[in-house]
Amino acid sequence: MRARIYRPAKTAMSSGMAKTQQWVLEYAPASAREIDPLMGWTSSDDTQSQVKLRFDSKEAALDYAADKGIEVVVLEPKTRKPNLRPMGYGENFATSRRGPWTH
Repeated sequence: MRARIYRPAKTAMSSGMAKTQQWVLEYAPASAREIDPLMGWTSSDDTQSQVKLRFDSKEAALDYAADKGIEVVVLEPKTRKPNLRPMGYGENFATSRRGPWTH
């Protein structure tokens, strides 16, 4: 049985970092999906591909995989550069603003 361990990226729908702090163990599909000839739906008899286990740390996920004898591939997350502006959005409305308001 093969699996991958990774930290999910943030969703494109929000700028928040929710659900990105935990590590996920996800099983690789053991069989290909098939198309049902009557309805046209795709299906698979592999139930392990539906399982996603969440862990607080990478070490906990690796320990779980070692205990269960699961062959894993660890995908390290890409680091983001911080998006910090020197003044911030609130500085646009500060009373000590140097330039005139230009709207």
